[in-house]
Amino acid sequence: MTRVLLFGLVWLAGMVPSITNAQEWAEKMFGAREHDFGSVARGADTEYRFEITNIYKQDMHVVGVRSSCGCTSPSLANAAGETVGELTLKTYEKGYVVAKFNTRTHLGMKGATLTVTFGSPYIAEVQVRVHGNIRSDVVFTPGAIEFGEVDQGLAHEQRVNVAYAGRSNWEIIDVTNDNDMFEVELNQVERVGGRVSYNLLVRLRPETPAGYIKDQLTVVTNDDRPENQRIPLYVSGHVRPEFSVTPAQLVLGEMAPGAEVTKKIVVRGREPFKILDVNCGDDCFAFKTDSQSRTVHFVEVTFKAGEGPATLSTPITIVTDRGENRGPKFVANATVLAEKPEATPGPAAEDDAEPAARTAAAH
Repeated sequence: MTRVLLFGLVWLAGMVPSITNAQEWAEKMFGAREHDFGSVARGADTEYRFEITNIYKQDMHVVGVRSSCGCTSPSLANAAGETVGELTLKTYEKGYVVAKFNTRTHLGMKGATLTVTFGSPYIAEVQVRVHGNIRSDVVFTPGAIEFGEVDQGLAHEQRVNVAYAGRSNWEIIDVTNDNDMFEVELNQVERVGGRVSYNLLVRLRPETPAGYIKDQLTVVTNDDRPENQRIPLYVSGHVRPEFSVTPAQLVLGEMAPGAEVTKKIVVRGREPFKILDVNCGDDCFAFKTDSQSRTVHFVEVTFKAGEGPATLSTPITIVTDRGENRGPKFVANATVLAEKPEATPGPAAEDDAEPAARTAAAH
């Protein structure tokens, strides 16, 4: 019995480092493990994404996440931001643990611990934490600036009402942002006793580049307590591109020095447009277009290889009549091979020629 007990203790002792190492392994996949939401308005759409990166050779599996408090709803999201039930991350792939602060159903200082569970090849749990102050005296309606799906090249705007109940001299003194693509207008619409109301308009400028928007404004107030003076207002949306190029990566392949190749690309727009010019800053390229106004254009791209060896990845911009900086871009890739040396006769060829000459003279 003593030997069996001793064997069991030794076996358990050998298992402890494995469990500890698995825990540390999982923790190293997180960029941050704590977030402070600060002071947020009631009804505000408030969330934070903890980034997970697989830095290992094996596929890693995140099988679930749970919260210690109903003030925070957890979920998992893939690299594209789509909510998923589980995550399988290959080497260098990213995923997210999403913590959503429930500002409509909870008030005051709140905090939660989110427990992230990993499956095979190692079983581990990692804890991340969020906390913040959900104010009862400031309400955002709606809870965020949601542009949704919008077209590039057009101005878009959304409004949020900011309501306050409390001090009679409370006011918003500024709305700050670090994004030049946002234009903000603030108008006070009511001030009766301790009730104050503002309309906040956020305009998305036409020059906003295509892609997803995930940003925030900061509403700055004259609250007595410094920690309550800055309230985040989140902004999201997706700007659909005005133009598209097929293929976006033009592969010209391997070429000998001096060789020439011509390929076509297709340029599409939402409305008819003219192509005024094609810029790439490389004399090796030539382009053939037409001067018509249409929604679909075919552009011939001719490349003449220079000296090799060289690998080229050239960004190319199509200039249109839709306005400054309103044109699609694509990339042309080519590999120029090294020039082959000319063949020269070797000693063996000279040796063979001499006996042949002597034989001819003998006859």
